[in-house]
Formats: sequence, structure tokens, C-alpha cells
Amino acid sequence: MKAKLHFISGLPRSGSTLLAGILRQNPRFHAAMSAPVGSLVTVLLNAMAPPSDAAFLLDDARRAAILRAVFAAYYEPVEQATTIFDTNRGWCARLPLLRTLFPDAKVICCVRSVAWVLDSFERLIRKNALSPSRLFANAEERQTVYSRVEALAHRDRVVGFAHAALKEAYYGEHSEALLLVDYDLLTRRPRESLRVLYDFLGEPWFEHDFEAVEYEEPAFDAQVGTPGLHTVKRKVEHVPRPTVLPPDLFERYNAMSFWEDPRGTRAFRITTRAKWLGPPAEPPGRAAPVIS
Repeated sequence: MKAKLHFISGLPRSGSTLLAGILRQNPRFHAAMSAPVGSLVTVLLNAMAPPSDAAFLLDDARRAAILRAVFAAYYEPVEQATTIFDTNRGWCARLPLLRTLFPDAKVICCVRSVAWVLDSFERLIRKNALSPSRLFANAEERQTVYSRVEALAHRDRVVGFAHAALKEAYYGEHSEALLLVDYDLLTRRPRESLRVLYDFLGEPWFEHDFEAVEYEEPAFDAQVGTPGLHTVKRKVEHVPRPTVLPPDLFERYNAMSFWEDPRGTRAFRITTRAKWLGPPAEPPGRAAPVIS
């Protein structure tokens, strides 16, 4: 494909839809909610691996070509864009694969206190009290805030999986391809945050309108029984509010923000505490801009 390809990943309810809504204002960019490409890649990887008969007829070069073709085919209708952002929380768990297929690709990881992620899900669930969310496997998981939080935070569910995948990428051998964008700073200082993001990607600046961001996917949200899951407010702003989680739950999950510690990683970060913190030894030729 002719367009440059980058990825959006990280934690749910942490600004990925908001970020896509902002980026898509740029006519050079294409960005949206999670695409099916990640699922298709997983299916193909399994189909091309033992014990499948295809495994004996395919070498790594052919496997890579087939997987790249999936991206090219899916994004053919938007080839007018010069830069495409594919969104999927699973990409952090596939970072070695992404770097093999697209060596120059970067991954923008949206992060937020896990307690506030869970709080955001809980608020949506309470708001749609007459529509049982399909985020839960059964009525037992839906019963109380404790069962709901435990279900979402399990290692193979929407929050727990994303947290584990992000942690794997953050401490992995390709962590220098990551830029972590903190939700609170994105909503408080959107222009400065986007400036850093553009610099990280090596893209020429585009003046965004943070008073008129428009993006939603109501049909998808209705299908999963969680209206508002992918709806962006027009104005990018930080709105303080109290949590709806009990104190013990909030404290437990608020302590899971491992990305606040830069040791053991080469990932870049935009955070409320430390502006943009690069790896312990900054890469040659790249200074760390400060957002203060």
C-alpha cells in the first residue's frame, strides 16, 4: 500500500476514539474506531501455522505478503489518505509482527488510570440501565459493581487484556516504536499533545479545531448493547468528576499505572507528570520536547 501505516492501541476508554476524531480532521489522515484487520490477521496467522497443511507450503516471505495484502485490501477505499491509523487494542500484543511487516510503523498507545477506565465503563452501564451490555458473559457478571469490575479486568477481557498487552509492548524489545498519550493531558492540553504526536510521527503540522471534533459509531454501540461507547463530544476538554467506584475498588486499580515509571523501557510518553519522557538515553537526533 502507498499510504504510511501507523497504529492506535492501548487501554479502552482512554481517548482512542477521541484521538481518531481529532486526527481525521486532517485530510491527509484516515483514522476510525477498531477495524477488523486485527481479527483477520489473527485468523490468517493460525491458518498458516501447523498443524494446517498450508504451513508446509508457505515460507515467511509469503506469510508476510499475505498479511500485508489484508491491510492493502481493507484500506483500498481510503487510499487518498497519505497516512492511515489502524486501531486495535490487540496491536500491543503483536508489536514484533507489526515491526516485521511495517518496520517504520509507530504505535500510539492511549493510556489512563485503570481505575478511571473502569469508572468510565461503569458510568456507561448505569446510564444504559434498560439495555444489558454485551460486555458481560452472563447475568451473574452484571450483578454488582464488584462483579462487573472483576469481569472487565480479567486477563482475557476488555480491560485486563489491553492492560497486559500494553505492558508487554512497553517492556518489549520494540518499545521505542511506542508513544503513550495520557488521556488527562490530551483533554487538558490537546494542541500541545498533538504537536508532540506529529513530531513523533515526522508529520507536518495541521491546525486542528478542538472545539468541533465529530465522530461516533452508534450502530456498533447499539449492537454491543452499550450506546455511547464510541461517541465523541464536540469540544475537547477535561471535565472533573467524582468516581462512581467504591473507594476500595478505585484504590486497587488506580495503582496499576506502570507506565509512569520510565525504567526498563524505550517507549516515549506524553504524561501529566513528566511531559514527554523518552527512554533513559534519548535516541540520537531526537530531543524530548517539554509540555509544561
